Amino acid sequence: MSQTNETLKHSAAAGRRPNVRVKTIAFVGLMGALSAILILLRFPIPFMPPFMSFDLSGVMEMLGGYMFGPGAAFGIILVKILLQLVMQGSFSLGTGEIQNLILSSCYVLPAVLLYYRKKNKQRAVAGMTAGTILVSAVAVFTNLYMIIPFYAGLMGKTMDDFVAMCTAVNPMMKDALTMTLFGIVPFNLIKYGATSIVTFLLYKKLSRFIKGVVER
Repeated sequence: MSQTNETLKHSAAAGRRPNVRVKTIAFVGLMGALSAILILLRFPIPFMPPFMSFDLSGVMEMLGGYMFGPGAAFGIILVKILLQLVMQGSFSLGTGEIQNLILSSCYVLPAVLLYYRKKNKQRAVAGMTAGTILVSAVAVFTNLYMIIPFYAGLMGKTMDDFVAMCTAVNPMMKDALTMTLFGIVPFNLIKYGATSIVTFLLYKKLSRFIKGVVER
């Protein structure tokens, strides 16, 4: 009798697994869509580089990663970028989307991987802190040596043109170095720091409900 019960339990669990996978994929798509909507609400921050915009799309990516793992987080990032291209097209000849993919991955994936080693509040906070610091550092390299030079070359502009845009909104940004110190770094610390705070406030409230729906 006990063997029969065990067999039934095993069969029921095996039957639930495909259903859980389907629901997880559906939630990844949904969270990617919400992330794409959030990025439409982006806006510039005063005294910061005008070609950078603040949004909270990373909240959905981090929530999805903490709930379903790094693969789901990356899936949400891809869905967001693809939907953004469908809804708005590219205003930056693809460079903004490449930057979005790089920075979103640098912020979310290290945090999720650190959290999955030992799931607790301290790890979640440490992961988001590490992700915020890493993405702020990576943003300096990608902006100064990849994205801006590539976009400038396509548009027939120079780095000085971008510095001039920054000087117009903040006189402290007079060259590439000061643009980094007073623009790129603080902007990313503000953006991803705020994203981390919102994620921290929402995670416990939403994770039990969403996981309950997925695993039901």
